[in-house]
Amino acid sequence: MFPKPKSALVPNTYAFESEPMVKPTGFREYDARWLFNKEINLMGVQALGMGLGALIAELGVRQEIVTGHDFRGYSASIKYALISGLMAAGCKVHDIGLAVTPMAYFAQFDLDVPCVAMVTASHNDNGWTGVKMGVNRPLTFGPDEMSRLKAIVLNAEFNNTAGGSYQFHENYPARYIADLTSRPKLKRRLKVVAACGNGTAGAFAPQVLEAIGCDVIPLDTELDHTFPKYNPNPEDMEMLHAIRDAVLAHKADVGLGFDGDGDRCGVVDNTGEEIFADKVGVMLARDMSAINANAQFVVDVKSTGLFVTDPVLRKQGAKTVYWKTGHSYMKRRTNELGALAGFEKSGHFFFNKPFGRGYDDGLVSAIAICEMLDRAPGKSMADLKDALPKTWSSPTMSPHCADEAKYGVVDAVVKHFEALQQQGGKVAGQNIRDLVTVNGVRVTVEDGSWGLVRASSNKPELVVVVESPVSERRMHDMFEAMDAVLRTHPEVGEYNQKI
Repeated sequence: MFPKPKSALVPNTYAFESEPMVKPTGFREYDARWLFNKEINLMGVQALGMGLGALIAELGVRQEIVTGHDFRGYSASIKYALISGLMAAGCKVHDIGLAVTPMAYFAQFDLDVPCVAMVTASHNDNGWTGVKMGVNRPLTFGPDEMSRLKAIVLNAEFNNTAGGSYQFHENYPARYIADLTSRPKLKRRLKVVAACGNGTAGAFAPQVLEAIGCDVIPLDTELDHTFPKYNPNPEDMEMLHAIRDAVLAHKADVGLGFDGDGDRCGVVDNTGEEIFADKVGVMLARDMSAINANAQFVVDVKSTGLFVTDPVLRKQGAKTVYWKTGHSYMKRRTNELGALAGFEKSGHFFFNKPFGRGYDDGLVSAIAICEMLDRAPGKSMADLKDALPKTWSSPTMSPHCADEAKYGVVDAVVKHFEALQQQGGKVAGQNIRDLVTVNGVRVTVEDGSWGLVRASSNKPELVVVVESPVSERRMHDMFEAMDAVLRTHPEVGEYNQKI
């Protein structure tokens, strides 16, 4: 018998070394995230592996799984603990070693393996760990699978059996890189800043971009799991500003920033201005729908309203559906609808054929951006951006809110705006035109300005985004209106960044 996991244990004690610790809140909506040694220990990770193996068997899926780990000081040890649990549950484990997350997704197809468990904390700060999991490529777990996994692990409903095995795939990244780069070279010689924040993508991004024909200026591509400059997160202004400075210093055509596990790509144009990922999505949708008739796209509720109102997309017959934020939700919806692509404001992009296999890969996104520029000779990244109708958009802003409280706060905020709409009340001085409540609440007023509040799926935070097609002042008005409602809830703390 394997012990039932405890929700908390004290480090540097007999119990910590002899019992599994798994804090329940680490099971998120579509992946798992914990503070290592504070919320999960190695025996807890082993329990997670046994639970995942049991769930795979329960779902009737072949017990064969790909695993890899990101570049953090503790990720390899966590992966081996996970592998020991998976093998105990009877799984055949394919270990691809140090990898970006999309390399593990690629390996599911390349090695013909149904399941994946990638050890990564993505863009979270050092100290965090996590696992991105799936049993049906190219999809990853959603709330149903995560809820069942949580129950299996926390109740120790393991079904360990003989028959587990292990295979290490030597030099696996070469296969992934060959797959990405087996395409015609760019006709246009682009000078590209490749920024990796000393995260995992630094081992792969520069050579992929060079292989497709770019002149690459590497920025913080040396692997260093202390992240000495800034966290590798292309939504954070610190990373974007570092990319801006490099683009201007080298007179580059574009700056591309990759997050800690390489499944997202941030963009800075040739003038040094960051382009938020949803606007990049509109630019790519324009490019893709010009060469693919009746293109359909899926975008998350944090994204710009231009996907519906842009005259070029309308003229080209493109259709867009708004959906829940989160890489698993977006991936699933893009797959269900057979959409050409899905775009999420955080920078997770999902390309179906002929552009990709349906999973999020920051390098596939980077290649799509370079090919878009290749199809627009004589136009700069700034020209393509400036051709979009003007809107004023905020970055993603995240006030702290404990995991135990955040969903209750969001439910109350949704009810507040629903009641306000019924009463004919105003937001930022205008009537409510539309409420979207598929994921938190997105409030749009008469002039098209909108604000969103939702719970973060992987951190103890809320998520706030605002946009206005009218003016910067109206964007600020919407933020002040949304923030005023949040300030009525004492559980909501300080923002990580504000406009």
